Amino acid sequence: MGEYQHITHESIEPFINDDSKVLILGSFPSVKTREVGFYYGHPQNRFYKVISNIFKEELPTSIESKKELLNKHHIALYDVIYSCDISNSEDSSIRNVTPIDIKELLLKFPNINRIIVNGNKAKELFNKYLLKDIDTQNIDIYYAPSTSPANAKMSLDVLVEIYKQFII
Repeated sequence: MGEYQHITHESIEPFINDDSKVLILGSFPSVKTREVGFYYGHPQNRFYKVISNIFKEELPTSIESKKELLNKHHIALYDVIYSCDISNSEDSSIRNVTPIDIKELLLKFPNINRIIVNGNKAKELFNKYLLKDIDTQNIDIYYAPSTSPANAKMSLDVLVEIYKQFII
């Protein structure tokens, strides 16, 4: 593990709008995502392959085409963590967590009716910090495997089938 840095989520705003119905939450942006400036920026992350396969759309390659795909299907993106100490992109190194204000986010965007939590670390942190602040009578919550390259044991086809159940 490398040196720890305290990093906030300020450089990457939540990708959400009034038409968003599905909110997908990761843990915290990777180094590559922070460099690119948009969610799931690592070239080996299979997130956009999964989404484009589900909707039988062309794989987006630019940030603008990624945003168009997400908007077309009413998908919002954010992370569980607003700030933390982290070493490189290692989820296992995350400490000193400040979670996002999920109550405020859901009040501001009341059309969100599903939350998909992407990956085990996001699930652990979501359950610890956010679940208590969500009206589970009106919002369905699903836990999905990570699309990260670190989850290489799970095939793209399996990821597509799992996410399809939650998104459509």
